[in-house]
Amino acid sequence: MGERAFLLEVGALDDVLPLHTALAASRPEGVTDLVPAARTVLVRIDPRVLPLSAARSWALAAATTAIRESDAASPLVELDIAYDGADLADTARLLAVDVDELVRRHADARWRVAFTGFAPGFGYLVSEDWPFDVPRLESPRTRVPAGSVGLAGVFTGAYPRDTPGGWRLIGTTAARLFDPDAASPALLAPGARVRFRPRAQRASAEPGDLARTGRFAPSPPASAGSPDLGHQRGGSATAGRSIRVVEPGLLTTVQDLGREGAASVGVAVSGALDRGALRTANRLVGNAEGAAALEVTMGGLRATADADLWVAVTGAWGTVRVDGREVDPYEAHAWPAGTELHLDWFAHGARGYVAVRGGLDARVALGSRSTDLLAGLGPAALRAGDVVGVRAEAAAPIPVAPPAGWGAPHDDELELELAPGPRADWFAPAALATLYETVWSVSNHADRVGARLDGPELSRVRPGELASEGMVPGALQVPPSGRPTILLADGPVTGGYPVIAVVTDASLDLVAQARPGTRIRFRHARPAA
Repeated sequence: MGERAFLLEVGALDDVLPLHTALAASRPEGVTDLVPAARTVLVRIDPRVLPLSAARSWALAAATTAIRESDAASPLVELDIAYDGADLADTARLLAVDVDELVRRHADARWRVAFTGFAPGFGYLVSEDWPFDVPRLESPRTRVPAGSVGLAGVFTGAYPRDTPGGWRLIGTTAARLFDPDAASPALLAPGARVRFRPRAQRASAEPGDLARTGRFAPSPPASAGSPDLGHQRGGSATAGRSIRVVEPGLLTTVQDLGREGAASVGVAVSGALDRGALRTANRLVGNAEGAAALEVTMGGLRATADADLWVAVTGAWGTVRVDGREVDPYEAHAWPAGTELHLDWFAHGARGYVAVRGGLDARVALGSRSTDLLAGLGPAALRAGDVVGVRAEAAAPIPVAPPAGWGAPHDDELELELAPGPRADWFAPAALATLYETVWSVSNHADRVGARLDGPELSRVRPGELASEGMVPGALQVPPSGRPTILLADGPVTGGYPVIAVVTDASLDLVAQARPGTRIRFRHARPAA
């Protein structure tokens, strides 16, 4: 799976958890994540700490010691459920049983969490006691309420937050399925045993019940409409220094270097798409490279300083003004209290980065202040009137000169290196030639989750669906349309489309600056020295 990860594949779902357990028990430094899925475990590494070849040797040795654990060794989570789902009666008819029998079979089954994905804390539960294979809805719902319990294929699962979904809903639970502040954020972690306990009505929190045992939750998880705000919305300034958003432009979010290591519980890396630009902006104002800053998509940001600050803007190219005066990017500038910073619409590139000396403040979720739009983690996308605090954590003096040369991003045509993907053999040989010979273009469907490319169809030689497996930023997923999508920082941690190749880590920052219409050529990555 590219240059920083690989998949270990087994013959059946029952073999995944023992393999994951064996890998976790002997995990060396440098392995950043282990992500179980339907028939694979994704191993992600930091090659600066552990070479890929050494990681492969360790993983294969650990796999030979994988012994199936007994159920008694796994934690038991009991979920209170009210069997009141909108699809309960229709699902019973579809399976040729009555409602009472469907409920009884679901409640009597001994479930276990095979893997997580789709959304933080969404566990895919399987059971040897469950005989049904349930087709998904022909037309997915645009909104499934948090706490809904559904069926799809051989799986059951509970939605941790409001989200679109195509599972058939049979019940509801009030258990808090995902808590980013908990020591174990996902209640339904891979390997856990689960029993459903029927209730006559929708389960609700009882006074004083803290709910991380799995029975109840004191409050539902944050939804897409009410994310965990790390800044103030339309209120007074945070104590100390802050900035106030006048106009956020097309999209402005708080980003740092992301949440490495949480993919096993369904959480994407997130963080700045152009990491190099973020690091440079922070260095220009004396911050640590990973300090939180603003990521501004396509420009249009207006913000005022509530105190005397220092600011630097990097990444996409456009006119930058402080207090009405045009200033250079890639340079630290004084930002006096009461004055406005204005980033005009960008002429080149797609994402600019605004670093303020001391770093921006936002509530930390799983070790990061980053906004994850797909998962709803971290602060919400900024709106007019929002106030963002400024921390006092500068790491160094402001440098006298930029740390490196700079210029406008190249966004007319990009050349991206591709490392091998795990499912290239699903495609015809001609498809691989087409991948490298075509000049692709970025479609209008491009955001922090992924960039869909326009071009010819990549034909497959292997039909059917791929069992869900771990994904990484840069993966080139190929859906049934045959046209690839480059997954980015907010992309899903597991997916069911084959990955033909993976954009190298060094090339990912270039994708961050691609605009709709940008041409893309692929070439083979140079072998590692």
